Formats: sequence, structure tokens, C-alpha cells
Amino acid sequence: MVAYRNKTYVAFDGDNDIHYYWMMKAWKQKDNTAFNFYDAHDLNSARDTSKEESIKRQLRERMNNSKVFVLLIGKNTKYLRKFVKWEIESAIRLGLPIICVNLNGNRVKDDMCPPILNNELAIFIPYEKKIMQFTLENWPSYHTQYKRSGNSGDYHYENIVYDKL
Repeated sequence: MVAYRNKTYVAFDGDNDIHYYWMMKAWKQKDNTAFNFYDAHDLNSARDTSKEESIKRQLRERMNNSKVFVLLIGKNTKYLRKFVKWEIESAIRLGLPIICVNLNGNRVKDDMCPPILNNELAIFIPYEKKIMQFTLENWPSYHTQYKRSGNSGDYHYENIVYDKL
């Protein structure tokens, strides 16, 4: 059975950066905004936190239903090995379009990025609602085109894109 992939999978440092994820959910819920995403974490929300493998099984199910992978990059993200690194590896293996969101506001890849993403096809944006919405709407199709052309590495938007938003 093939899963219908319409979800957005968001990975983040649950100890330090969860409030950024909650803010994304708040942006989604506001009636006066265009920001919207189908949150993969709404699947199997009953959490079994007792065993690493059962947690990964739930995360795998969420990722299998996702069409895009968003990584919120904070101060400690590149040091997280247990789940975040595994989530990134899984997104790469599944060929999901990767959107790296710099919580420090940078518009390009910087030294806070987990090294596992070196040479992987991903776009880097700052944590801002308008550019996140634009990227969720547009990056998946560009990702597909770039992949077909054999391109990899990090991408970012030119200033003109931000000016238009």
C-alpha cells in the first residue's frame, strides 16, 4: 500500500527549539494568514516514549506520509545524533525535498548546519513566515527538477525573492 504523501515533516531540537515548531503551528491556525502546512506530526500523535525503536517507528510512519522535510536549525541541531540525524538520513534516503530553516535568521547555509547535509540537495532560508510559505509551495517542484538534472548541494533564494515577499 502506497501512502498518500501530502504532509510536511518538521524535525527540530525538541529540548531547545520546540517553541519555533509551535509558532509554525500557530501561523497555520491563524485565519488571516496564507501560511499552511499539513503537519506529519498530527499522525499517530499518541506517543510511546519508552523505547527508541518504537519512537522511530512512529517517526518513520510520519515521514512515509510526507512530501517535504523541514529542518529547524538551532544552536545545538548539528550535535543531535539520536533522532535528528536519523530523521535527516531518512529524509535523504526517501528523496524528500529538504528545507533547512535557520533559526538565527541567516538566508544561506552556515556552520550551524548538521554536516550530514553537506553535498545534499537542500534549500536554506531564515525562520520567517512568508519565506517559509513560499518555500513550502515552490521548493518541492524545484527539488524534483534539480534532482533530475543531477544537481546537489545547498541552495538559497536571491534577495529579490525576499523583496517581492
